[in-house]
Amino acid sequence: MTALPGLSTPQLASPALLRSVFRQHAAGVAVITAQSGGGPVGFTATSLTSVSAEPPMISFGVGTRASSWPVISETEYVGVHILGEHQRELADTFARSGADRFGAPTGWREGPEGVPVLDDVLAWLVCRIVARVPAGDHRLILAEVVLGDPSGAGRPLLYHQGRFNGLRD
Repeated sequence: MTALPGLSTPQLASPALLRSVFRQHAAGVAVITAQSGGGPVGFTATSLTSVSAEPPMISFGVGTRASSWPVISETEYVGVHILGEHQRELADTFARSGADRFGAPTGWREGPEGVPVLDDVLAWLVCRIVARVPAGDHRLILAEVVLGDPSGAGRPLLYHQGRFNGLRD
């Protein structure tokens, strides 16, 4: 491998390289939720993407070793919640392995299709999963929007440089 003029020496592909590069990419923060016979599950996601307007579809990634994966792998519906900058602690809770994600102080209620809907978010959707696509140690979930509410107040929470941050003008 040769160095490029004016650039540092490139690195070979690795999990560490991918993590380092994506620390430079600011991403919106969402929490994905689902319901099972054992109760609600959820996780913080920065991989949320709008896929299609007709029909309205979104996608997100989930690790196959994540505690939420067994439920996501079988459920029909998920909740998608766009977090506000006032919800850093909530994002941390849903990102932390072993945390009681739905215990106090997390506010939530059972929403349409039995999906857990989080309180005080900027926006939320209920989506029907239409595909689970293998992608390395993750699955890419494609889901069609069923209904939602975009009326929350505030500014979005972002993930950048390994931390949750507010949007700055």
